[in-house]
Amino acid sequence: MFTTFRNAWKIEELRKKLIFTVMILVVFRLGSAIPIPFIAAEGLTALSSSLDGNPLAYFDMLTGGAFSQATLFALSVAPYINASIIMQLLTVAIPALERLAKEGEQGKRKISKITRYVAVGISLALSIAYYMLLRSSGVLSYTTGFSGIFSAIIIILCYAAGAMLVIWLGEQIDTKGIGSGLSLLIFAGIISGLPTAINVLQEMWARGMAGSYQFFAYIPLMVVLTLAVVVFVVILTNSERRIPVQYAKRVVGRKQYGGQSTHIPIKVNMSGVMPVIFASSMVSLPTIILTFIPQGTENFFVSFLRMFNYDKPLYAILLLILIVAFNYFYVAMQFNPVEMANNIRKNNGAIPGIRPGKPTSDFISKVLGKITFVGAIFLGIVAILPIALSAFMNVNMSLGGTSLLIVVGVALDVSRQLESYMLMRHHKGFLE
Repeated sequence: MFTTFRNAWKIEELRKKLIFTVMILVVFRLGSAIPIPFIAAEGLTALSSSLDGNPLAYFDMLTGGAFSQATLFALSVAPYINASIIMQLLTVAIPALERLAKEGEQGKRKISKITRYVAVGISLALSIAYYMLLRSSGVLSYTTGFSGIFSAIIIILCYAAGAMLVIWLGEQIDTKGIGSGLSLLIFAGIISGLPTAINVLQEMWARGMAGSYQFFAYIPLMVVLTLAVVVFVVILTNSERRIPVQYAKRVVGRKQYGGQSTHIPIKVNMSGVMPVIFASSMVSLPTIILTFIPQGTENFFVSFLRMFNYDKPLYAILLLILIVAFNYFYVAMQFNPVEMANNIRKNNGAIPGIRPGKPTSDFISKVLGKITFVGAIFLGIVAILPIALSAFMNVNMSLGGTSLLIVVGVALDVSRQLESYMLMRHHKGFLE
């Protein structure tokens, strides 16, 4: 991967794209440090400490700490991710959107435009919810009277505008940079949290020096598990199941067509990290609702919501179930076995040993089911492992598995894009 980036830097056009991408990432990190008016700095410590061991720490991880510091880019890419997920769901449910998705590039542009409008609405809703969280945490300077109303409007508009500015920065990377704009912004936010991970190791070392000698064994254990997760992410991201396809020979005039053998590549982890992001968002809703309930309130509803806390077994079980369910859902959206079988049949192809038609679609469905299950279990283990380690070591690891999955996945994706660009640039044409 490092060789790919070094070779890309030698190409002038790619070097300009890399420099532009880095500058956009710098702007993104600067926006994550710009404070919002009417925020009391002394109250941010209490807000940051309230996120420890809380599913909201997941959003803080994606924003690179901007969420806990209540800065301009506190919402980061969350509105657009939610809008994209909603549009994917609606594309399956609404026939008009499904027809748009099949209209090629023009249809994709229309869906992208609708997604932006949905993101605007979600950003306003999240800004209002975030304002209420800041108010309940005692972070705001003005909360009553005309000053409170004015400050509320300014704060909500600032956060909504910041979220849309993040979307625009991601689109600039897509058009003028190296691509994968929003993924790179998430990547930059997670990488900026490395000092926090180092602080966790320092805290474990301090506990060991204080007499808790088991922490001296926990430190190399965490390092080994981290490296193991990175290796497994790389292996399973690149792993694929290849279904062989043999095309029959046919003669048209004096020319013979077909007769070649090829394959259908099916990735083990086809859906990437999206099921983890969506499942984490869903399972965090009870804790988010609990945040808005006044402290000291005790009733059955509050006790029920507390069962979904980050350190409870029910949270991990529900997270695993949702990851598996959403993984199957995303694979079902991306692959249609019946359509694939029909396309193979129309091109005079067949899977060796499988009859065309329904047997072919059944075989593809069976293979997809097995591959999807393996990928879903892998994603679930990566997401749940930090929770189990946090409970075992009594150390807050704050969803480290998910962050590693995103970082490694984005790095591999960007590396593949650069390799594809260099391959096209150096490909010898017919006239050479």
